[in-house]
Amino acid sequence: MARRVVRRGRAGATGAVTRSAPPDTPTGRLPTVTGYLGSYATLGLLLLAAVLFFVTAFSANRVLRPGRPAEPWGKRASYECGLDPVGGDWAQMQIRYYVYAYLYVLFAVEAVFLFPWALVFDRPGFGVTTVVEMAVFVAVVALGILYAWRKNILRWT
Repeated sequence: MARRVVRRGRAGATGAVTRSAPPDTPTGRLPTVTGYLGSYATLGLLLLAAVLFFVTAFSANRVLRPGRPAEPWGKRASYECGLDPVGGDWAQMQIRYYVYAYLYVLFAVEAVFLFPWALVFDRPGFGVTTVVEMAVFVAVVALGILYAWRKNILRWT
């Protein structure tokens, strides 16, 4: 029996079948398996170098230290600017101060996103999509502030 060979492509002027490049590769050459494995080999070598650097640094620390140092007095005591410690080393804060810290972070993050957006808003290429994205962002922030306001979290006392 004769085998039938199917060739894909278009016929040229001479009648021979020419292959066209796949649309996703500029040269028509498909990536090979060795190319993929080469990427993993590079990643593996970088990870190995990182582990070796870590092990070398800690080993050098153990080898080069001047012996096992004795624990001096006050090594585990809390430090207060060179003065003798007063009281314990555990100071508690009221939870209401954390809320204000969270609100500060919220407004700082909003400013980080809002000010650069406002600077480039009038440039070409920033259309309705960017306005909608920023409106959604500001709406989420406003809902968070409204929720805090309704729960009386923003009161000082």
